[in-house]
Amino acid sequence: MRIAIVNDMPMAVEALRRAIAFEPAHQVVWVASNGAEAVARCAEVLPDLILMDLIMPVMDGVEATRQIMAATPCAIVVVTVDRQQNVHRVFEAMGYGALDVVDTPALGAGNPRDAAAPLLRKILNIGWLIGQRDRREAPATAPLRHNLQRQGLVAIGSSAGGPAALEALLKGLPRTFPAAIVLVQHVDQVFAAGMAEWLSSAAGLPVRLAREGEPPQQGTVLLAGTNHHIRLMKNGSLAYTAEPVNEIYRPSIDVFFESVARYWSGDAVGVLLTGMGRDGAQGLKSMRQQGFLTIAQDQQSSAVFGMPKAAAAIDAAVEIRPLEKIAPRLIEVFAQ
Repeated sequence: MRIAIVNDMPMAVEALRRAIAFEPAHQVVWVASNGAEAVARCAEVLPDLILMDLIMPVMDGVEATRQIMAATPCAIVVVTVDRQQNVHRVFEAMGYGALDVVDTPALGAGNPRDAAAPLLRKILNIGWLIGQRDRREAPATAPLRHNLQRQGLVAIGSSAGGPAALEALLKGLPRTFPAAIVLVQHVDQVFAAGMAEWLSSAAGLPVRLAREGEPPQQGTVLLAGTNHHIRLMKNGSLAYTAEPVNEIYRPSIDVFFESVARYWSGDAVGVLLTGMGRDGAQGLKSMRQQGFLTIAQDQQSSAVFGMPKAAAAIDAAVEIRPLEKIAPRLIEVFAQ
């Protein structure tokens, strides 16, 4: 993979170079010391992946991510030495299309290969993601299903651009929204609690991490909170599971959507938002096959029109809507 490094700290750049060197298939194509330089370099030589720092002179990593994704989009992973201090910046960068976040590998701390392993794993995941092909075929859809069970469920999946999209969607829902909401966002578990807190304060609805064994519940938005998959069980409770181990992203949107299709007995709506790759498309298709309403975000309002596009390509979405029209549609559905 052709990798670019954007960082103004020589020690951090060296640590990233050493980590990347453990995998001979990877190549550092250029290094930029600030965001403005990175934007210019992307216009000249577009890499497969950018390792983007957040705090830099001239232009920080958040603005650089925004400009790159608008002009020359490519995969971006935020790399920072202090995730907790920069949690809001991380979510802002993800709102503009950054795919993930990882710590800067430490120089001279224990086994260098072990220190590099988290970064190399992220790079491997991105490599699979941007080269992924769908090998599954979907059967015909079933008619839209309605159920008289009082509690409904909104199952939402998102990836790159997701934090900002989730904030906007949740802001459009009233605090008295009559259905349970479960979110699956591609984010490392280290950031999950911070994201729940950020969404809760920014969107106005109470958001917290989903707990093992609890059911979806009206009045609280539950966010998948570990690097295991979250799924709905036959008894209606939520559970975290390591299986299937071959899923690229953890938590997997497909895994959750497919469990909803299999076990949810009430009314439900599946919503697939902005993101790179194909995760969630087949799961959304499974929900549609069971007669649930399924919605995909449209291209114009998506930071990255990958996952919704994949859903549209296999006819998984009953409706394709601009982000600002998804919350009103959910209110309409569950007010009936």
